[in-house]
Amino acid sequence: MLGPTSKFRHIQGAMMHRDTYITNLRGLNLTTPGESDGFCVNSQRMAVPLAISGGQIGIFERSQPGRIPDTALPTIQNSVNVVDLSWDPFNTHRLAVACDDAKIRVWQVPEGGLKETLTEPEVIMQGHTEKIYSIKFHPLASGLLASSSYDLSVRLWNLESGEQVKLLTGHQDQIFAMAWSPDGKLLATVCKDGKVRIYDPRKSTAPVQEGPGPEGHRGARAVWVCEGKYLLVSGFDSRSERVLCLYSAHSLSSGAIASTSISISPSTLIPFYDPDTSVVILTAKGDTRVHIYEVVPEEPYFMECSSFNSPEPHKGLAFLPKKECNVRDVEIAVGLLLNKTTIEPVAFRVPRVKKEFFQDDVYTETAVCWEAALTASAWLSGSNGQHKKISLKPKDMTPVSEAPKEAPVKKYMPSSFYLEEKTDEQKKEELLSAMVAKLGNRDDPLPQESFQGVEDDEWARYLAQIIVMGVQVVGRAFARALQQEIAASQAAAQARGSAGQHSAAAASSITGMSLQEAQQILNISTLTPEEIQTNYDHLFKVNDKTVGGSFYLQSKVVRAKERLDEEVSIQTEQPNQKSQ
Repeated sequence: MLGPTSKFRHIQGAMMHRDTYITNLRGLNLTTPGESDGFCVNSQRMAVPLAISGGQIGIFERSQPGRIPDTALPTIQNSVNVVDLSWDPFNTHRLAVACDDAKIRVWQVPEGGLKETLTEPEVIMQGHTEKIYSIKFHPLASGLLASSSYDLSVRLWNLESGEQVKLLTGHQDQIFAMAWSPDGKLLATVCKDGKVRIYDPRKSTAPVQEGPGPEGHRGARAVWVCEGKYLLVSGFDSRSERVLCLYSAHSLSSGAIASTSISISPSTLIPFYDPDTSVVILTAKGDTRVHIYEVVPEEPYFMECSSFNSPEPHKGLAFLPKKECNVRDVEIAVGLLLNKTTIEPVAFRVPRVKKEFFQDDVYTETAVCWEAALTASAWLSGSNGQHKKISLKPKDMTPVSEAPKEAPVKKYMPSSFYLEEKTDEQKKEELLSAMVAKLGNRDDPLPQESFQGVEDDEWARYLAQIIVMGVQVVGRAFARALQQEIAASQAAAQARGSAGQHSAAAASSITGMSLQEAQQILNISTLTPEEIQTNYDHLFKVNDKTVGGSFYLQSKVVRAKERLDEEVSIQTEQPNQKSQ
């Protein structure tokens, strides 16, 4: 028995038009730590660390694609190496940068992008005693940032005041990853000490839950899934194979409730999760393959979808807010691929037939995650906000659930009708009759001539019915009949070789088709060259693929004419031989 399948299993990743690329990117920093995504994007711009001394970051506007000039670019200068960086989700101009010197610098990018090099950050926050691993903005509260460090602590910062507001402890080794829960109440971490932890930062500096993480200790990432009830961790097993592990957020101590192996590779898979579809998209720096799964809270938990392969190994993949998706193309996610010299947009689309309708089964109301629900001070005081939700449906589109119902399509008899409990001769006779009836007479108009003014998609459906019926009914049943006819032709050929006689009922050694069958196909009663040619011309035209015909049936018509021409030639030769 087959298990459930995902309606996103045929999801397609597609590179967008070259006009949207940023090219001639030079001096890319390829040494950002594994805990960093390598670069970051928002709806307006991209921030890319450069391998120029002084921890410089290039800022590129999405509204200004094209070739980057060869001249020196204005950059953000951090003075020391960049470790991680992240855009403020609620302020497209604010960029937080974690550096080697254990400080977090907050920069304000001017409207329209960088016009000159920035050297003075808006805020510098310090408190960590050793180098920082990674930083993560709070998903609901404005100006609230979490950071993890080699000093084995996680700290929360209020960007408005520039001060540390929380210090979380309990880690025994390197902190691989942090992830805020969708409601912003909890913070999960994955650690090299083999533990997955969940903190409630406003209630305790120690973890409120703890459980066994992936067995391998090479790196890991985490993301909350299924409405925040589960935690998805990408890491490594004891054999260094990349795995996905799913944990119940209410019982970490029980360990993973499900896991699946992905592949063997040294780089950690970085997950992006779309809460509207429960689709997770994963790839790693240096990979070409992008893995896609639908995650569900019951068996089988992971439903694999089609993967996407980038043309070359990429240096990172970062995603835009959901509002950037083109719903007319049924895009559920749009990412930016960072390559060695380019930044290229890639869209992940769900293939649908009726794309003129809004696919409301794919696009549920989406959270406005690009607007803050509350302030950092309000959250720290105990308030809990939630994002408002909106529909992505354009005003001029009708939901597919409200699309007019189509008229029922006429059903043709299945091939089993022609094949059931009949002799081979009966099957062949009935199939030939069915094919001739389907082709029609030469005086009949072509099918498409009666379809003037009919929509293209209706005509396409009509053609599909003809082709499917023709291939299934005629094609399958003739397979066995043709084998028999070919065997008969070989026997006939041997007989002709020894006796020099031709049998009208035997199959031709050229076409493998009997005379009787050829006459039925071309609807010929008397073997005259004129009638053979006239009927052949008509039936060949009817079955031309350019007018919706079947190449298979067309080939049968050709073979029938060859067989009849052969027979006419034989009958012409025999009187000549007698007269001699």
